[in-house]
Amino acid sequence: MTPPRRKTVRRTTVLPRQAVATAVPVALAALIAAGGPAVAGTAGASGAGDPYFPFEGNGGYDVRHYDLTLGYDTGTGHLDGKAVLRARATQRLTRFDLDLMGLKVTGVSVDHVKASFRRNGQELVITPRHALRAGQDFRVAVDYQGKPKPVTDPDGSLDGWIPTDDGAFVANEPQGAMTWFPANSHPVDKASYDITVTVPKGRTAVSNGVLLSRRTVGGHTTFHWRQAEPMAAYLATATVGKFDVQQYTTRDGIKVYNAVDPREASAAAPVLKKLPSVLAWESKVFGPYPFRAAGAIVDRAPKVGYALETQTRPVYDRAPDLSTLVHENAHQWFGDSVSLTRWQDIWLNEGFATYAEWLYSEQHGGKSAQQTFDALYARPASDGLWAFPPANPGSGAHIFDTPVYARGAMALHKLRTAVGDATFFRILRTWAADHRGGHGTTAQFVRLSERLSGQDLDALFHTWIGTTGKPSAP
Repeated sequence: MTPPRRKTVRRTTVLPRQAVATAVPVALAALIAAGGPAVAGTAGASGAGDPYFPFEGNGGYDVRHYDLTLGYDTGTGHLDGKAVLRARATQRLTRFDLDLMGLKVTGVSVDHVKASFRRNGQELVITPRHALRAGQDFRVAVDYQGKPKPVTDPDGSLDGWIPTDDGAFVANEPQGAMTWFPANSHPVDKASYDITVTVPKGRTAVSNGVLLSRRTVGGHTTFHWRQAEPMAAYLATATVGKFDVQQYTTRDGIKVYNAVDPREASAAAPVLKKLPSVLAWESKVFGPYPFRAAGAIVDRAPKVGYALETQTRPVYDRAPDLSTLVHENAHQWFGDSVSLTRWQDIWLNEGFATYAEWLYSEQHGGKSAQQTFDALYARPASDGLWAFPPANPGSGAHIFDTPVYARGAMALHKLRTAVGDATFFRILRTWAADHRGGHGTTAQFVRLSERLSGQDLDALFHTWIGTTGKPSAP
């Protein structure tokens, strides 16, 4: 997601569905707690065990693939959906949950057999006719419909299915996926996706990965997208609008699909023209691009106020500047390919993407990373930059605040100056390669940095990501 300076929209009504943790300084060794929710009987847990969003995600199963078939009427705002999830039980299950908010469920089946269900807040509680064995692969199908509405996050911003004047801006971080499809919506459970969207003729539906087909029949057009590499639910999109489309393949064989609202086209064109060179530069710095597809969705969505690193194809609420383009595409390595296990580790996404901006500036005739670091360190001790540790923001209300971005990037710069450029860039490339398509934690990144550098870095990381307050020395 774009840094706070560009995330301007704030709302005052916060969705009352979960408590959030209190911010407290923590020792480095306590930055990551092992394990997830405890298995209780044969019911899957109603959350993935994340203290910031206790009801996000679910326990008892692992989704392997989502097949979403959607129909969206841009005139009425009505969505018809069918979600087919292929999953594997990780324990014996007589009942399990999916995350789904607001939409009406009209039918559920498990392995083609009708299942009973009930709603409990954001939980769709499903009871299959026959218990699922631990290790059993199963199929669950959910039919649903209604007018999707976004959620208001603890920080006051909107995410999920956000209506626009010509369709919908769909950006889910951290919990909006449940506004438009039933999911195990915590990033700890990644899966592949097929997303098929039918919209009125003249509208375009843009999703993740590669466009497999586009077909117009009568007054409607159907788009079928496939995201083959694992993806967290919050990174899925099905943005709909009137778009100018550009398609091409880069020299590295990456399929690019750009969809731009015509009202943003002139402002977006000079920046999007740089996308191939930005991807090539980031591939040189971070290692091979982790996906088959890339691109951009540039919408006009004034109610949103931010961009998001939706996998393979970031979505922008307006024409982006070059720094935003660099930031969101750096997330394809840090946040999308290498995903979180808990939201308190969000600095591994945002600090890394912010430092990518610094590096790009440094290597393209702008300010050096050291100059940017020095300007930030000059801020007084009372500044919000020092308000909480980047590696433990304390609650979902703070995961997109300045310390996560700027001080997270400062920590990476301190690591770079401590270990030297050769080792630092080796650390970044190794991190992206070793965790490609999977997950990472702060503790794992610290251990990798120590192993590759041969240094004890506990004090450095504790000072820059594990404590509140301005460090005494830059």
